[in-house]
Amino acid sequence: MSDARHSFFDFDVTKMFADFRFRPFDVEAVWTAQRRNIEALSQANQLAVEGAHAVAKRHIEMTQQTLEDWSALMREMTQPVSTEDRIAKHTEYTKKAIDKGLNHGREITMMAAKTGTDAAEVLQKRATEGLDEMRAFTCKNGATTTTPV
Repeated sequence: MSDARHSFFDFDVTKMFADFRFRPFDVEAVWTAQRRNIEALSQANQLAVEGAHAVAKRHIEMTQQTLEDWSALMREMTQPVSTEDRIAKHTEYTKKAIDKGLNHGREITMMAAKTGTDAAEVLQKRATEGLDEMRAFTCKNGATTTTPV
């Protein structure tokens, strides 16, 4: 008698999977689908980058305008006027600055939201197409595959 114990790894994998049948699949169709996925990701990324660039550009424009407005206010404040006029101008400037700030913030937010929406739509469209491709691929393979006898 042998005292040798059998290891967990002492089994024949071919016997284990002998009755397991793999359905044939179209490798080219899978690669094509993956290529389309990568193209969709690339397109969504491009939209996001372009959107971020547009937001940054608009933000810079808004900042420049704000600095010009502030500079004009400082020039006006150095002019000799009564205290009441100075307070009135400062109050008017503050109101305009608050309105502009809120409008600028709203505009930037809308631009960023549109960018995100556009990129998400590209990904959603590709995900839907990918699921349709998978369904068609599965149905095609299921119809062409015969069950073993």
